[in-house]
Amino acid sequence: MIDFGGVMLTIFFSALVFGFVFCLSPGAVLAETLRRGLLHGFTPALLVQVGSLVGDATWAVIGLIGMALLIQHDVVRVPLTAVCALYLAWLGLRSLLDAWHLPQPDSAPASTGRNALMVGATLSLANPKNIVYWGALGSALAGIVGTTPSHGQTLMFFAGFMLASILSCFLIAGLVNVLRKNASPTWQRISHGACGLVLMYLALLAAYSV
Repeated sequence: MIDFGGVMLTIFFSALVFGFVFCLSPGAVLAETLRRGLLHGFTPALLVQVGSLVGDATWAVIGLIGMALLIQHDVVRVPLTAVCALYLAWLGLRSLLDAWHLPQPDSAPASTGRNALMVGATLSLANPKNIVYWGALGSALAGIVGTTPSHGQTLMFFAGFMLASILSCFLIAGLVNVLRKNASPTWQRISHGACGLVLMYLALLAAYSV
């Protein structure tokens, strides 16, 4: 029983670390969270993160049940990557335009929150790197337990990752909101421009990998 409990705790805390690293690493979701947060504050930034959480959870299930290898086939991977590249380029262009002509913070339409949620989910679901990441994590879980993981061990890993993801959502949105309240217009232009360049760069990387 002690050994079983120790293994489960190891799985949980390993997943917690993986989750924080995954959510806090620079990328399209983080750049879009910053862009939305600078424009409209805490709630849209949080909703981008929550939307990405839906996509992450979907990829987690796919990776942990071993379907990631199937999705890596070109017939699925190439169209998905192409869509991701186009979407990232569009978001990057919008961010660069915002840097050129800084929008008013209170000019958000009523649908901003809903759009932010959909954008976060789309960025996560269309990101081909998630396929590789979760396929690798499925293998990592098997390495932690030393054999094929049981359903209980898989659920424990999933729970640890999701807890880290939820905490990261509020942490990132809160930090972006603080930045928005204290940043000068010049700094906001720099931030929008940096986000736009990051998104464009990620779009080029995605297009190059097709």
